[in-house]
Amino acid sequence: MVTMAEVAARAGVTKQTVSNVVSGKRVRPETLAKVNTAIAELGYKPNLVARSLRTGSTSTVGLFVPSVANAFYSEVVEEVENVLVGHGYNLLLATTRDDPDYTRAHLENLAARSVDALLVAGDKGVEQQLPMLTAATFPVALCAWEGEPPTTLPVVSIDYEHAGFLAGRHLRELGHRNVAVIADLPAHTLRVGGLRRAFAADGLDIDDRKVFTRTSDDAAGGYAAACAALDADPQLTAIFATHDVLAVGAIEAVVRSGRQVPEDVSVVGFDDIAQVGRIKPALTTVTFPKREMAQQAVELLLRAVDSGRQPTNVISLLRPTLTVRDSSAPPRATA
Repeated sequence: MVTMAEVAARAGVTKQTVSNVVSGKRVRPETLAKVNTAIAELGYKPNLVARSLRTGSTSTVGLFVPSVANAFYSEVVEEVENVLVGHGYNLLLATTRDDPDYTRAHLENLAARSVDALLVAGDKGVEQQLPMLTAATFPVALCAWEGEPPTTLPVVSIDYEHAGFLAGRHLRELGHRNVAVIADLPAHTLRVGGLRRAFAADGLDIDDRKVFTRTSDDAAGGYAAACAALDADPQLTAIFATHDVLAVGAIEAVVRSGRQVPEDVSVVGFDDIAQVGRIKPALTTVTFPKREMAQQAVELLLRAVDSGRQPTNVISLLRPTLTVRDSSAPPRATA
């Protein structure tokens, strides 16, 4: 079995430096690279049980996400794990299913499992448990939080309202005036509000009659809502969906109605999940810095673990961008 001393000798550093790397403490980047190379070459595996007994640390960080079936959260999970592994930590993953009872049960289980910190992604089903999260004995941070931010916990999230504005401005600049919205409401109120703000700059109003709430949070829900929008107004020239999976369903609805995307109806999505760049037509969508968000949130937590203090209540909103692809174009009348 490879020892820490052997790793230190291979890397040309002290045993304490190797210990610092393995425990996730900050070392100089060049030193970190040398130690990680030596660990990989020798196949060193730290004795986590011994380290836990010695330091009182489990080297485990919990992560709550609504669902791993959602491509957005799958990418968040992947990046959180990448950062944790790079710091010598393990990931304990749980899904909340947007259910307050599931969230509470997982929180109670975490107390028994003893994690070093917890990251909560998404706010549906979590708001009711904020007092319990605030009272936790380990550092807690929130990410991908779209509701009213709490005053007790740090948040690393996206500027969702500005993201909706980017989608609306794009459609407005293309010349669209007759636009419908497919939305997960009330969860995505900020996204819809941003779209409305973009159109209001030209004196245009996206009123409630143009907003259709999805029946389910999948492509079938987007399809049904888009069919309802097209039936309500056959002259519709664009559809904005508040996440990409709904947009995929909307494209199917447009095509099945005998229309073309984007020639007859443009479709714009939200999230930029991996597969939407490969569908036909490739989806124009708002792109989130998901990986940057996950990285910042994890590093905030690890700094709190390292200092032994709870993280401060800071709100960090990352800026989205618009990725223009093939699903959006000027309406026929103005092309």
